[in-house]
Amino acid sequence: MATDLTAPSTAARPDIASIQRRTLRLLFTTQIVGGVGVTIGIAVGALLAARIAGTAVAGVAQSAGVVGAALLAVPVTRIMARHGRRPGLVVAYAVGAVGGVLVVLSAVTHWIPLLFLGMLLFGGGTAANLQARYTAVDLAEPARRGRQLSLIVWATTIGAVAAPNFAALADRVTTGWGLPPLAGPFAFSSAAFVLAAVVLLGLLRPDPLLTARRLAAADTPVVPPTDAAATAAVAEAPAAAPVTVRAPRGAGMRAAWSVVRERPAARLGVAAVAVGHLVMVAVMAMTPVRLGESHADADVLRLVGIVLSLHIAGMYAFSPVVGWLTDRLGRRAVILGGVGLLLAACAVAGTAGHHTPRLSVGLVLLGLGWSGTMVAGSTLLSESVPAGVRPSVQGFCDLVMGLAGAAAAVVSGFVMQFAGYPVLTLLAAVAAAPLVALALRPVPTGAPDEEG
Repeated sequence: MATDLTAPSTAARPDIASIQRRTLRLLFTTQIVGGVGVTIGIAVGALLAARIAGTAVAGVAQSAGVVGAALLAVPVTRIMARHGRRPGLVVAYAVGAVGGVLVVLSAVTHWIPLLFLGMLLFGGGTAANLQARYTAVDLAEPARRGRQLSLIVWATTIGAVAAPNFAALADRVTTGWGLPPLAGPFAFSSAAFVLAAVVLLGLLRPDPLLTARRLAAADTPVVPPTDAAATAAVAEAPAAAPVTVRAPRGAGMRAAWSVVRERPAARLGVAAVAVGHLVMVAVMAMTPVRLGESHADADVLRLVGIVLSLHIAGMYAFSPVVGWLTDRLGRRAVILGGVGLLLAACAVAGTAGHHTPRLSVGLVLLGLGWSGTMVAGSTLLSESVPAGVRPSVQGFCDLVMGLAGAAAAVVSGFVMQFAGYPVLTLLAAVAAAPLVALALRPVPTGAPDEEG
């Protein structure tokens, strides 16, 4: 099932390089727009939830968005597997837009169940942003997959930096329209998601996944028929009939798990993405609480903003470099480097005490480690599975990643309350350590692994 898109063919082939450049430009643009929409919601979501439902459930409402993104990965990738990337991304953004509208209505009506439903559906924007990184490598040359995937990840940085300013502007504008405070940013988020969906619906043509499948089918050698009836049928068939590629039946989560289980490289890719995300969320989620233990209320918000901004810079700003290293040094080497950075981050942050500069260094290392496992793991996973089940496997990976992050956010609070921040970072390091053994494990000869 290996796919080599650079192999020569006597049949007429589309200009893959031109399609890929167009796809990357389009994804880069929509990733910025969608990233603004997602980050605006994250920036004010907890505050809005606290006003509607109380501080005690504000964190749960925020977690609903994370769980929603994980769960929505299943239907979105099912759509992609059957119909291509374009309708899947459009549906994900559309669901996120509906979620944003429901959050606004909950702010108007103060109906708490509507808030949770809206935050759950709002995760569609995150699901679309995550799936965009896979879309970037459907037609990428093998030697450039890491760089092109990381370019789409890096585009999130622009949205993350710009979003807080848009949140304040949106709140001022919509308050004049009669909306309650903090509801306006979600209205702008919905508009951003709709814009991204419309642009993708109109311009993501040809669909990169369907194009990759057609090329793979065209490159598959034809087995000569063995009986006279079959020979006659072939002779009567139109010579220039177009190749139609459909997703295999049963290409759901169960089939995805079977494929991952059989392929060592796919197992490593999923584990790298999920474990890296788990460690990052566990430590990052409780860092503001740690800062609150040693600083006055007047200083906490300012320090939290600085430290988390540095952390986000570590996550996204250097992703093009991480992608270049992924192509240059290999996927496994960068995964190992990412795990090493995660372990170093846990050690630095866990021993920082109340020294904020040292804690900031730990959070930067945490972001860099996440970037290494995310970029290299996603690249390795995408090239390790057949094209027919690739969307389902990628959706399975994002489902596992999202659930791991949500579980880490919940458990980290209890660990922080009963054992403290140093113990939390120690447990996070213990969770990351087995990934080293998995990455160093030799691949059995003849085992299905990376594409040729």
